Amino acid sequence: MKPTDLSTPQHFHKVVDCQWACPAHTPVPEYIRLIAAGRYGDAYMINWKSNVFPGILGRTCDRPCEPACRRGRVEKEPVAICRLKRVAADYKDDIRERLPKPVAKKNGKRVVCIGGGPASLTVARDLAPLGYDVVVLDQDPQAGGMMRTQIPKFRLPDSVLDEECGYVLDLGVRFVGGRRVDSMKALLAEGWDAIFVGCGAPRGRDLDIPGRKEAAKNIHIGIDWLSSVSFGHTTKIGKRVVVLGGGNTAMDCCRSSLRLGSEDVQVVVRSGFEEMKASPWEKEDAMHEGIPIHNYLVPKEFTHENGKLTGVVFEKVQAWRDDKGKRHLLPSGEPDRHFPCDDVLIAVGQENAFPWIERDIGIEFDQWGMPKVDAQTMRSTHPKIFFGGDAAFGPKNIIWAVAHGHEAAVSIDKFCNGEDIAERPAPAVEIVSQKMGIHEWSYDNDIAPDKRYRVPLRDKVVALRDIRAEVELGYDEALAFREAQRCLNCDAQTVFTSLLCIECDACVDICPMDCITFTQDGEEAELRTRLTAPARNLAQDLYVANGLKTGRMMVKDEDVCLHCGLCAERCPTGAWDMQKTFIEMTYAGSACRSKA
Repeated sequence: MKPTDLSTPQHFHKVVDCQWACPAHTPVPEYIRLIAAGRYGDAYMINWKSNVFPGILGRTCDRPCEPACRRGRVEKEPVAICRLKRVAADYKDDIRERLPKPVAKKNGKRVVCIGGGPASLTVARDLAPLGYDVVVLDQDPQAGGMMRTQIPKFRLPDSVLDEECGYVLDLGVRFVGGRRVDSMKALLAEGWDAIFVGCGAPRGRDLDIPGRKEAAKNIHIGIDWLSSVSFGHTTKIGKRVVVLGGGNTAMDCCRSSLRLGSEDVQVVVRSGFEEMKASPWEKEDAMHEGIPIHNYLVPKEFTHENGKLTGVVFEKVQAWRDDKGKRHLLPSGEPDRHFPCDDVLIAVGQENAFPWIERDIGIEFDQWGMPKVDAQTMRSTHPKIFFGGDAAFGPKNIIWAVAHGHEAAVSIDKFCNGEDIAERPAPAVEIVSQKMGIHEWSYDNDIAPDKRYRVPLRDKVVALRDIRAEVELGYDEALAFREAQRCLNCDAQTVFTSLLCIECDACVDICPMDCITFTQDGEEAELRTRLTAPARNLAQDLYVANGLKTGRMMVKDEDVCLHCGLCAERCPTGAWDMQKTFIEMTYAGSACRSKA
């Protein structure tokens, strides 16, 4: 095997699993350490540079970082990374003086962003400080997009939205609310240097089954209904409500219904409970409020009398997988079930709608009506038009929209400076030894035995009376400190120097995870099987070093290493060192331009 090349950012980036899994690649261990130190403003700024909306994401993120957390490999629950992000937002000092100031002298380039959601605001945040004249257009009167219209206030208060959207707009970004874009051709005629489309996936899927038209008055599309609730247009709903769908929108619909006066809310899903698209904590929150979830039921008919909805008929199904592993839902043979109700909320998915983009302006669309977008540069087949967020690749989540916005901003900046947008700069990596003495480190490497701490909740009776009362109260500073201590400091890397090694195997003996092996070279697949503990996770690279006096190789399984530093403490020659890596993505600006 080839020795690991530590001069490139790739290896150590993958080792910091939480940061690698985050679409925006937020330096998670760094900001968690700052929270533990009570440096909330510093922790917030690290998040703000990377994910733009720390307070919003600290409440609503889908948390792709947490399943990747190394803590989850030694016990059941990972570190509460998302809720610690909220701590940085809740306890920070006034950070406005630390934000970029509006640029007085513009660079002459004009960029328009369609939609006021997270993708567009990220593009605006990245480009405005560089002197771009950025305008954000949205059909709603306030910025935020789906974060404002579709996430209930009991999960995301307006005050948090106003603050973090305001940080972006205060950079000199011009927001034009109440402006609906009806023609891309007309927008192109206005002479913009670049156009970014971040309008989301604004259309909720409907169900065309018998009774839909006859009972239409009491059958609502989930995302439209949530938007109406958000703006105060809808303030009540029937006593009995059936919610169709198993995603996060369905969970928001059912919980909102309870707060608007419904006494009997039922969620009905065509898949099994484990296959539901809703995040596990969203399902848990709904059930905590007494909302039952019924699985493997497919809607067949809306029943009605004299034009009034009376219920929904469902067919019971069961899952079956064919020889290729594809799942099918087949009738179980059980009798149909009828759920009486006064209102139905349909939350079975969202889709994109681009009737306002003419098909003769150079943007190619695929068979599903989606624009053809380069996944790296975010550019469409029209050189001036870029996409991001749900508008680019269909419904995902806020953190993906932010990541798309960063990449699109890099592309727009390079494009406006006459550069090849396909040339993407590598992340910046800083590696610093943590050695303070022979057996002392500048970080706390004791492993806390604590289990994950639950986030305190508002009393259920109180929460259900007010649709704007935030349910999660967040960690206080004491709980935040204890939860932060559970982090294993994955960015404190074990770095090996072959020339200093005397092959005494002291590191092998003391390693609690048996992840270090001194062995003969070989093909990787075979080598993985004869390590002290077989390295079965092929997604994580091995750390390989040669140049040992016996001709053997040092091989470390990065997948299970706890970064405890015992190998470095035990090594008599200092061949092992603990070096902290800070990996920061490259954002729009002079650093991303090849001419620089």
